[in-house]
Amino acid sequence: MSALKTVIAGVSGRMGRALLEAVAADPACALHGALDRAGSQTLGQDAGIYAGGKSGVAITEQAAMALTGADVLVDFTRPEATCAYLDACRQAGANIIIGTTGFDAAGKAAIEAAAKEIGIVFAPNFSVGVNLLMKLSEMAARVLAEGYDIEIIEAHHRHKVDAPSGTALGLGQAVAGALGRDLKACAVYGREGVTGERRPDTIGFATVRGGDIVGDHTLLFAGVGERVELTHKASSRATFAQGALRAAKWLQGRGPGLYDMRDVLSLK
Repeated sequence: MSALKTVIAGVSGRMGRALLEAVAADPACALHGALDRAGSQTLGQDAGIYAGGKSGVAITEQAAMALTGADVLVDFTRPEATCAYLDACRQAGANIIIGTTGFDAAGKAAIEAAAKEIGIVFAPNFSVGVNLLMKLSEMAARVLAEGYDIEIIEAHHRHKVDAPSGTALGLGQAVAGALGRDLKACAVYGREGVTGERRPDTIGFATVRGGDIVGDHTLLFAGVGERVELTHKASSRATFAQGALRAAKWLQGRGPGLYDMRDVLSLK
């Protein structure tokens, strides 16, 4: 079986570099294209500068060129860039792995529309451990449905631009779904001043930003006399990159459709 012809977006970013390293280390994948934003100083250089050697692939801003003959694009960039890459993937007939977070309703609708033509794995977090945490959170929510207050605490590096994280929101959706609640109606994203007593049907979110924290998430069920905490801590972006490539290999040959990592890991 030939190696998966893989294009990486945002190669000069932290996740882009981790993805290049993961592709270089995976014999089942081959770097086919490397994309970066317009005006980047990396354009025209060999993508191997971020993966410890020559790759023979020049970094470009031209998505159509990079995707010609490709199997899949792996994208952990920004919503506006991802939406442009979606159109390029549709034109090229290439699948896409989307780890970008912070989409508005229009962006999510664009992803759903593209999934009618190409295969897409769209997930707030590609860590295998985090997706197991999502499944465990549903189980815990059903058992602890009464008498326990639910809080989600997340921490990330100082450069992260959206809050709460996509993973925290994903945990909230998983818990709310298990409890038959609408997250939009029950989420509390901040507390300040005289807030009154906590409503028992709410799901609280707390956000921490600082330093070089890769990603910490804790789901807290606080009852009377005890607390149950489910925690995942990422120490390297390599875990997200490896999960994304696992998704890309799983998606190959499946045809159009919108999937997430729990489909990939058979956790549904």
